[in-house]
Amino acid sequence: MEVVIVARYVLSRLLRALATLWFAVTLVFIGLRLSGDPAAALLGPEARPEAVEALRRAWGLDRSIPVQYAVYLTNVLQGDFGQSLREQRAATVVVHERLPATARLALVSVGMALVLGIPAGVLAALRRGTTLDRLLMSVALIGQGLPNFVLGLFLILLFAFHLRWLPSGGQHDLRGLILPAFTLSTYGITSLARFSRSAVLDVINQDYMRTAQAKGLPPSRILLDHLGRNAALTLVTVLGLQLSVAIAGAVVTETVFAWPGMGRLLSQATEQRDFPVVQYGVFLVALSVVTVNLAIDLLYGFIDPRIRLAD
Repeated sequence: MEVVIVARYVLSRLLRALATLWFAVTLVFIGLRLSGDPAAALLGPEARPEAVEALRRAWGLDRSIPVQYAVYLTNVLQGDFGQSLREQRAATVVVHERLPATARLALVSVGMALVLGIPAGVLAALRRGTTLDRLLMSVALIGQGLPNFVLGLFLILLFAFHLRWLPSGGQHDLRGLILPAFTLSTYGITSLARFSRSAVLDVINQDYMRTAQAKGLPPSRILLDHLGRNAALTLVTVLGLQLSVAIAGAVVTETVFAWPGMGRLLSQATEQRDFPVVQYGVFLVALSVVTVNLAIDLLYGFIDPRIRLAD
């Protein structure tokens, strides 16, 4: 019976993930077709109509939207995302060249969120009601609502142009990673701080925590054995959200800091109407976010079996 419940839980989450991925792929396909003619954008306003029409036929853009969509889905299922209209290379190759830079930025930003967010939340909970608690939560509230591009520009002005401590952008060395990674991690830091504080306070007020304290157990053991395990669901939620934000939010951050990653590539390809590059890039972003969310959902079910039973 348990095996059936687990299998049904996994299957339902997998079907939801596939439906979300299909929706994202379809939405970007339609949006790009409504954004303008890539053949005219590539050849420029001085191009003859005959040349534009010949290029549209060569790329299959003269067909109806339903036919283009059917061909696109068929090719995607075969792993074929077409060639970049600008570079005349496989779209997968163009995007994969930028993946290492984006992966490095995302991983560092998630690491920053963990190292800074969780301790801040735990410290605020343990000092509940004090000036430190109010200060940390005020900063977290402001940081959570601050747009990435605003924070990024402020950090560039302060640390790059005024103090001259760090480079303003580009992939120079490890110092060039600090500002974009911190900007990208801000939402995760503030979210982890607020949610970990809430989780700690919720667990501290439980009867078993008071019992553990009455037994004279060391504070470190109470935190690790009782607090960590019971606050895991909340922290897993926010960590998964931060991973998704780090992947999807890289577009804005990479553009602000001229970071040579996939996000900046997608921004440029969208302006140039390079359909295959944008479609494959968005597919990878959607796949990453969906995979992270699927992993979090499955992890929920194993951390707390009641979630599987309620599904």
